[in-house]
Amino acid sequence: MSGELLAVSGAILSPQSGYILLAIFGILWIALGWWWGRQAKSYDGFAVAGRNVGLAMGTATAVATWITSNTTMLAPQYALQLGIWGALAYSTASFGLFAFAPMSGRIRQLMPKGYTAVEFIRRRYGWLGTVPFLIISLFYAVTWLVSMSMAGGKLLNVLSGIPYEYGLTVVVLVCVAYTLFGGMYAVIGTDFIQSLIILVGLVVVAIAVLTQVEIQEVHEKLQNERPMLLSAFFPAALMALFNNMLFGFGEIFHSNVWWSRAFAMREGVGPKAYALGGVLWLPVPIVAGFLGLAAPALGIGISEPDTAGPLVAATLLGTGGALLVFVVVFCSLASSIDSLLAATSDLIVNDIAEPIQKRVTNRHASDSSKRKLSAMAIVGLGAIAWIAAFPNVGSLATVLFFAGPMVGSCIWPILCGLYFRRASPIAACASMVLGSVLGLVAYFQIGWFTASLIGAAVSGVTFAVCCQIWPDDFEFATLADD
Repeated sequence: MSGELLAVSGAILSPQSGYILLAIFGILWIALGWWWGRQAKSYDGFAVAGRNVGLAMGTATAVATWITSNTTMLAPQYALQLGIWGALAYSTASFGLFAFAPMSGRIRQLMPKGYTAVEFIRRRYGWLGTVPFLIISLFYAVTWLVSMSMAGGKLLNVLSGIPYEYGLTVVVLVCVAYTLFGGMYAVIGTDFIQSLIILVGLVVVAIAVLTQVEIQEVHEKLQNERPMLLSAFFPAALMALFNNMLFGFGEIFHSNVWWSRAFAMREGVGPKAYALGGVLWLPVPIVAGFLGLAAPALGIGISEPDTAGPLVAATLLGTGGALLVFVVVFCSLASSIDSLLAATSDLIVNDIAEPIQKRVTNRHASDSSKRKLSAMAIVGLGAIAWIAAFPNVGSLATVLFFAGPMVGSCIWPILCGLYFRRASPIAACASMVLGSVLGLVAYFQIGWFTASLIGAAVSGVTFAVCCQIWPDDFEFATLADD
């Protein structure tokens, strides 16, 4: 964000106010993490909250985790660059939650003592499917962490003038600290509060913005000055719509963030919680996207597209608006970063460290050693995210969607692996590898808004062909074995 823009906008908070808000919320989340973390007396409690999460907490954690900085900052960027279809494109990510609702019940039924998505792939497809899936899962987790860490630094810089590097550092440190204290208990507990703050805050922001801006006026100015943003046949926007929908499916289907919650919820709760979460999440990116559409109509200069939402809200609503946007986006950041740290540490412990130790010592890791390994993994992931985000290279969309073709290529191995006995290891491996490679080619040769679409399409065709040539006959009952 340029110094001129910061100086011009009277809606921007002072750096002192930004630091005070950071201190208040940092201390609050760390204290709450410690408070809820007292229940995590075993590794099972630390990793999956004792497998006893109810409907209210389950729904709240789904909503809070899915309302990421990418929702509150990327949805306006989509609208600013791709118009109405762009705003609607991001809302299609809710379809992933709806689709995962019945899958979460299936997962809980098949693997009542499971911990990770990689564990399912290992038992279902063996190491042939595990190696590419593990690489994709780790790469995606780091990419998502980096994009949200970047969003934290950008947000604080736009709203209060705090240097990007300082904001980035504080956001990462706070999330690492309270996740270390309480694991999944701390994550789900803070998610409950964060989801309430986010939803109430977004409603207030939406109402306040609509009182300041006439929709008809926005429409007329866009029609005269940037008519393509209103076009129903904007090619890039239409591709982005389907690309984002498939990216959302791939994100949720493969990510251990969602699998760990399926394992943490009581039996029968997952389908209801994810379906309700999808309903509550659906309108959020549409509301956020309107801010992006309003920016050009209001003549607000945007130097970085992914800061459009916070900047428009703060400019229109003054200091109070900047404060509210700060709180909402900070909560959305924390609710997703903590989830990723906890879920990815489970993956590192259960699918990398534990198999290595068992192979070397012929014994399972003890409960205390797994807790120590989890803590080391959380700190390591935080450090990696900070190092990768520090240079502030690229926008949130280009960073996040670099993983798009990879997660899109995981849709069919996961979906078919859960329901069809004929899904085979060769099909899983080939579809993930070919989908990822060709999707990345599309990312560089065509654009980020096509990569997930092409990756998922190539993966689906490859999976179907390989299952016909090399079918399997899997016994699902074996997944419940310890």
